[in-house]
Order: sequence, then structure tokens, then C-alpha cells
Amino acid sequence: MSWLYIALLALAVAVFAGAEWPRLAPRFGADARRRRQRAKRKSTLHVVETDADDFAASVERDLANLPTIEETDRR
Repeated sequence: MSWLYIALLALAVAVFAGAEWPRLAPRFGADARRRRQRAKRKSTLHVVETDADDFAASVERDLANLPTIEETDRR
């Protein structure tokens, strides 16, 4: 094989990859990697079921513990 045939083969592979890239991008592109990483992170998540009354009581308790500024303290 001469260098000309090797160059033509490399050019043919590059043209083929360029023509098929829109079809291959979802599997091998940068977005695919992000999508796989996100799916891996999401697979470890789970739903925690709580009682609505407990949640409401916790919110009220947190609001009661917030520091407040009296009108006279603003000046």
C-alpha cells in the first residue's frame, strides 16, 4: 500500500464520520456523557414520604425561631 491509498482511506473515514455525526452524536457526543452522568446520579435518589402534619409543624417551628427586627431597632 502506498501513502496515497492510506490518505484516501483516512479521508473516506473522515467523510463517513462527518456524514453520520448527527446520527451518532446522541450516543457519543458531549451531551451523551452528561446524560449518562445525570442518569447515574438520579438512580441513587429515592422519594422520602413524610406526614404533611409533621412538615407543617416543622415549618411553623422554624418560622418561630427566626430572628426578627422590631420597628424601633431599624432606626
